Amino acid sequence: MKAVIANAYGDPNVLQVKEIATPKPNENEILVKIHATSVTAAHCAMRTGKPLFGRLFIGLTRPKIAIPGTDLSGTVIEVGSQVSKFKVGDEIIAATDVKGGSYAEYICLEERDVIATKPGNISHAEASGIIDGGQTALSFLRDSAKLQAGQKILINGASGSIGTAAIQLAKLEGAEVTAVCSTKNIDLVMTLGSDNAIDYTTEDITKQTEKYDVIFDTVGKLDFNQIKHILTPDGKYLSPVLGLGMLKDMLISSFAGKQKAIFSATGLRKDPEKQKDLTYISELMQQGKLKTFIDRKYSLEEVADAHKYVETGHKRGNIVIEM
Repeated sequence: MKAVIANAYGDPNVLQVKEIATPKPNENEILVKIHATSVTAAHCAMRTGKPLFGRLFIGLTRPKIAIPGTDLSGTVIEVGSQVSKFKVGDEIIAATDVKGGSYAEYICLEERDVIATKPGNISHAEASGIIDGGQTALSFLRDSAKLQAGQKILINGASGSIGTAAIQLAKLEGAEVTAVCSTKNIDLVMTLGSDNAIDYTTEDITKQTEKYDVIFDTVGKLDFNQIKHILTPDGKYLSPVLGLGMLKDMLISSFAGKQKAIFSATGLRKDPEKQKDLTYISELMQQGKLKTFIDRKYSLEEVADAHKYVETGHKRGNIVIEM
């Protein structure tokens, strides 16, 4: 089978497509033919091995997992003798997170891994595209922010993978959503359900007078101290991007004041939690309540180009690799 191999940290050119043996499932595993996987900013960070403390989980000097990729949509083509939950022909979605392995034509998954039924009303590309952003946004809004109906939330980076999912999930909770994006993405965020939109190319977010219960900075570009004044007295600033500044803000805010800076490594949560979330996301997609916006599609051989495009910081929604 074809698979992307990354034996070192570095630029997109470390991603090499090679022919390797198709894996054989053990008695408790299923063999899945992958139809689609996604490329995210998190994948680019994992490829570079930065920030450096992230290497504690993915490998100190080189990637522990040679085949990258953290989500997939595919079809079960073989099952182990002890597998009871799945059968040949089942269409599934899965989140592999730090286990990687989805940048390939086939993958073996344990029956107990984070797997859900693929909604029948959407394509494999759409199904795979929403997994990372959907799970990340859901965990931050529900667990970190404890977002409630009637609250006001500002979503920075609203047109990206996490942002497009966050808009929809926040609206499902009954929140008032203000999306921050560039001029060309105003129509997109409003179509997804945002109540208001701020064009960051013409308006300075830090000079807002509106107060928000939650600021969800999906791209980690804001400074907590510069936006505290637009948070309510007990408001929360959330970001999935962890840097030294965020670490400092989390530490200080945990001891002083009611306003909090919060980071969460959603991919490191326990599998039962992620399983529950993936099933919920699948159900929302099946009901038409959560939709995927796909910016571009690439082939497996074009994976380096996909990473280069994601690193421009100008992608809209999701980037998908189709096998």
